[in-house]
Amino acid sequence: MMTSPDSPPLVSPSPCPAPPPSLPSSPVPSSPAPSSSSLPPPLSLPPPGEVMVLALGRKKQRVLIALSILPNLFLAFLLSSDPLITLSPPHHCRLPGPAPSPQVLNASLPRERGERAGDSGGLSQCKQYVNGSQSAVVDCEAGWDYNVTEGLRNNIVTEWDLVCTQYWLVPVEEVCFILGVLTGCLGLGYAADRLGRSKTLLTSLTLSVVFGVLVCVSPYPSLFIVMRFCLAAASAGVYLTLYISRLELCDPSLRLVVTMLAGLMTVAGELLLLAVALGCQSWRGLLGAGSAPLTLFLSYGIPGVFPESPRWLLLSERSGDTSSFSERRNSSRDVRDDESFTELDSEPAPSTHPHLSFPELFHSRNIWKNMWVLGFTSLISHGISHCYSSFRGDVRGTAPSFYWTYLLSVCAGGGAWLLLWATVDRCGRRGILLLAMTMTGLASLILLGLMEYLSEAAITVFSVLGLFSSQATASLCILFTAEIMPTIIRGSCVGAVLALGCVGRLSSPLMDLRNHYGYFLHHVVYSSLALLAVLSILLLPESKRKPLPQTLADGEQYRRPPLGRRRRDNVPLLATPNPET
Repeated sequence: MMTSPDSPPLVSPSPCPAPPPSLPSSPVPSSPAPSSSSLPPPLSLPPPGEVMVLALGRKKQRVLIALSILPNLFLAFLLSSDPLITLSPPHHCRLPGPAPSPQVLNASLPRERGERAGDSGGLSQCKQYVNGSQSAVVDCEAGWDYNVTEGLRNNIVTEWDLVCTQYWLVPVEEVCFILGVLTGCLGLGYAADRLGRSKTLLTSLTLSVVFGVLVCVSPYPSLFIVMRFCLAAASAGVYLTLYISRLELCDPSLRLVVTMLAGLMTVAGELLLLAVALGCQSWRGLLGAGSAPLTLFLSYGIPGVFPESPRWLLLSERSGDTSSFSERRNSSRDVRDDESFTELDSEPAPSTHPHLSFPELFHSRNIWKNMWVLGFTSLISHGISHCYSSFRGDVRGTAPSFYWTYLLSVCAGGGAWLLLWATVDRCGRRGILLLAMTMTGLASLILLGLMEYLSEAAITVFSVLGLFSSQATASLCILFTAEIMPTIIRGSCVGAVLALGCVGRLSSPLMDLRNHYGYFLHHVVYSSLALLAVLSILLLPESKRKPLPQTLADGEQYRRPPLGRRRRDNVPLLATPNPET
C-alpha cells in the first residue's frame, strides 16, 4: 500500500487476548427467533379482476353502474306487458241495435254453468239464440261486445276477437313470448361470453328497437306472435348483458346493493307500465312507449360512454382494448405498483375472445353441480309463483281483480328485494336462499293441506307469503349464479339459470289453456319439488364478500366444505366461508 510521507505510519491493532482456559467462552447474546404468530401477515394483493375494477376509479365506476341500471325502467315495458295486452275482458255476442238492456240479453243469450268449483255460471259469452227464439243455439254471428273495466281498452284480444274458438291464440302467444325469453337468455348469454358484453349489448338493443317497431305495426295475430318472440329474445339479451356487466363493475361490498337498486328500478318500471296503460289505453302505444326510449341507449356504443367489462378484457388478453386501463394505472395511486397491468401490456399476440377449454369445462364437476342446483331452484321458484297468484280463484271460484293481482305481484317483488338487501350480506346467500325456499314450500303445504279449513283472509295471507318468498328465491338464484360462476362462462350460466326459470313459467299459460283443470296436482308437484330444492341448496357454497371467479379453476374452488370437518370459527353452518379462497 502506498503512503504519503506526511502521513503517520499505520499501526495494526493488537489482537484480543484469548479467554483463560478455565473459563468457558460466553456466547454472544442473540435475540430469540420470532415465532410464526408474531410475524406480520404477508401482504396479499387483490385478484387481477378486482384491480381492473379499481383502476376505473370510484366516480367512473358509479357512473357506469348508473348507466347499466337505467334501461331496466323501460325493459319492464317489454318484458312485463303480457298480462295487460292479453287480458280477456267479459264479453258477449253482439246483438243488433243499440246497447241492449239486461232483459234483452237474458232473452237473447243462453245461460251456462260455471266451469270452476263455486262458480254459479252466467250468460254465455260465445253462444246466442237464433233470431231471438230459444229453440236453437248458434255461435256468435256479428262479433262480440266487450265490457272493459280493467286494463287496456284496446288490446290484442279486443282488437282481433281472440275469444271463444280463437282463444287458444292467447296462450300460444304467451308460450311463444316465454320461449323467446328462453332463446335470448341462452343464445345471447353465450354471445356475451364469446364476443364481449359491449358488442352483445349493442346488438340486443338494436334488435329490441327494430322488433319493437315491427310488433307495434303488426296487422294480424300470426305476425304479431312471431315478432313478439323475436322482441322477447332481444329484450332478454339486453337484460342479461346489463346484469352481468353491472355485477362485473362492482367490488364485493357493492354487488348486493347495486343488484337491489336494479331490481327496484324494474319494479318502478312495472308500476309505470300500469300508469301508462291507464293513460294510453292502447297496446300499440304501450309497447311503443317501451321501445322508443331504448333508442337513446344506443349511444352506449359511442367510444368511452359504456366500455367493455374490465374482467372480460382481462380474460381476452386484448392489449389494444386495455390501453385505457393502463392510462388509468399511471394516475391511480392505489394500483400503481400492481404487476397485473404490466403483464397485460406485455402480451404480444392478443386474441379476439377468451379461450375456453371444453374438455376442462366438461370435467368441472363442481361448476356443473352448482349450476344445476341453482337452475333447479330457479325452475321451481318461477313456476310455483303462478300457483299462489291464482290459488284463490282456483279454490273458491272467485278470481280477484286484475289490478289486485298485478299490484300484489309487483309489490311482492319490491318487498323481496328489500328483504334481500337487509339480510343477505348479514346471513349469507345460501342461508337466505334456504330460508326463502323453505317458506315457499311451507306456504304451499299449508294451502294444499288446510284449504278446506282456511278463511278467505288466511288464504290471502299464505298466498302473499308464498308469492313473496318465491320471488325472493328467484331473484337470489340469479345473483348467486352470477357470483359463483367464472367470468369466462358467466353469461352462459346465468342465461341457463334464467332459461330454466322460463321453463317453470311455461306452466302458467299451459294451465290457462286447460282452464286451470288439474290445478291441485300441478300445485302438489311443485310443492314436492320445492322440498327437494331445499335439500339441494345445502350443497351450494357461500359467495358473500368473495371476489368473482375468473377462470374455470377459480370456479371449481367454490365448493361446500365437508360437514364432518372441524370448524375453527363461530360462523353458522349456512353462512360458512370457503376455506379454499
